[in-house]
Amino acid sequence: MIDWIESVLHITVQMGTLYLLASLGEIYAERSGILNLGLEGMMIMGAALSFIFTLAYGHFAAIIISIAAGILMSLVLAVMAIHMRLNQVVAGLAITMLGLGLSGFLAFPDIRKNILLSLNPALPEQALMTQEAPKLPEISIPLLSNIPIIGRAFFHHNVLVYVSYIAALVMWFILFKTRIGLSLRSVGEDPATADSLGVNVFLVRYLATVISGGFAGLAGAYLFIGFHPFWQEGMTAGKGFIALALVILSTWNPLRAVLGAYLFGGIDTVQYRLQLFGLGAQSPYFLAMLPYLITIITLILISFENLRKRIGVPKSLGIPYSREQD
Repeated sequence: MIDWIESVLHITVQMGTLYLLASLGEIYAERSGILNLGLEGMMIMGAALSFIFTLAYGHFAAIIISIAAGILMSLVLAVMAIHMRLNQVVAGLAITMLGLGLSGFLAFPDIRKNILLSLNPALPEQALMTQEAPKLPEISIPLLSNIPIIGRAFFHHNVLVYVSYIAALVMWFILFKTRIGLSLRSVGEDPATADSLGVNVFLVRYLATVISGGFAGLAGAYLFIGFHPFWQEGMTAGKGFIALALVILSTWNPLRAVLGAYLFGGIDTVQYRLQLFGLGAQSPYFLAMLPYLITIITLILISFENLRKRIGVPKSLGIPYSREQD
């Protein structure tokens, strides 16, 4: 039984890391007033590019390129949302559709083969045709990994899982304990007042959106080389939208996002484990739909003004800022 619990917790942390990485960046974007509905598209592009560049150059290059792709896509979103002041929902969904389509095109076998040959002509034929890539190696933290039950669950993972631990702590500290975080939060609450106090609203929102895109690209890279190193078109399967709901459930707090991420990761894990005991075998899709059901309910609830005030939704979330209008 202990082995079963350790196994479930281990996979829960692995799965939850995907949600955590994506939500950490989104927390910063939404705290600045930018709603990034392009997370899904940025994540799938990160996964596709990590597939290609892992085969061509290895894991490190794949991670850097995936982050860069997320940043580039977030800059497109930032231009549309901040300077052009377009509807952020429409702009974000457009980025998602772009990412889904472009990732499928780039990872299509014939296209991928040509890209790989141009990147590294010395690649063997097997690498050109495979749908898989080497997975990031797992690293055990000395002493901590030997702790019963939680040791293997939290301290025997690949490097990106440990990055998520550190990132959550650092981003919480910056957001709530530094002047930078105060400026970020003030821009999301009242950009006109922040502007009058000397805070560069546009720069803050650009940087927050870029951080969101970088983490989304990293989450996509983690999904492929850190969790499921077998390419499937559309393999994010709506997980970017679950990360958006997680941001709300965490009330825009990076440390609370850790708990929420592992909650969703646990739901994803348990749905398969319970089937081994004959539970839900006749209807496995019931548990599979739970994260998406929670996402829908969360988004519905957040539409009520009284609840928005109670949970602390940034007042300027999704609202373009213009000096001329304010």
